[in-house]
Amino acid sequence: MINTNVTNFRKQIFELIDQTVKYNEPINISTKSGNAVLISEEEYNNLVETMYLNSIPGMSEKLKDGIETPLEECKEFEW
Repeated sequence: MINTNVTNFRKQIFELIDQTVKYNEPINISTKSGNAVLISEEEYNNLVETMYLNSIPGMSEKLKDGIETPLEECKEFEW
């Protein structure tokens, strides 16, 4: 995570936003009244999807089981 203050963020806003979008590198922006974090839209969408999946009862366990299942034991489906 990149750390910067709001003054430097303002000076480099286009470069920092571009870097955040290209590399999914969050930026912590400190101000006198607190901090803010800038993330890419892709990273935001990933976080929202993860929170949604974790909100479904039992889904976390199913995902963990799926990750631990050897590929040869997986069934192939046609969509």
